[in-house]
Amino acid sequence: MALLPILTHPNERLHIVAKPVEKIDERIRQLVSDMAETMYESRGIGLAATQVDVHERVVVIDLSEEKNQLLALINPVITKKDGETTYEEGCLSVPGIYDTVTRAETITVEYFDVDGEKHTLDADGLLAICIQHELDHLLGKLFVEYLSPLKQNRIKTKMKKRQRETM
Repeated sequence: MALLPILTHPNERLHIVAKPVEKIDERIRQLVSDMAETMYESRGIGLAATQVDVHERVVVIDLSEEKNQLLALINPVITKKDGETTYEEGCLSVPGIYDTVTRAETITVEYFDVDGEKHTLDADGLLAICIQHELDHLLGKLFVEYLSPLKQNRIKTKMKKRQRETM
């Protein structure tokens, strides 16, 4: 297992649309393992492959306190959305920034696991929010893009300043 570097906003590579995984093999299983380790080490609850500069449709999520209920979604597709809810979101690619985003309250997602098995999952609450957030990454979209242009510019300025300070 290995820790992967996480891209941070405003890195343009975060806007690359991920391609479907063509074959679930040892490379993809290793990617899932490395992404999980990276997510846990970074104290996150979800991570999309796009965030670690791998532009394939892979997401890992774990909402458990014990960090022992890893959900790996390969080639996930939301097939149904219903209702509306708001939640204060954060993101490993936009560290230290939190804001309220409106998303579907319940979703149905189809995906493959690391063994190539197809699943359908009905999700609500934080799991539904997290899946939608991570799938946005696969489409090249960050949660800050749901915010007003003024907030987006403030966040981009703050992130650029942080990057300059750490160089």
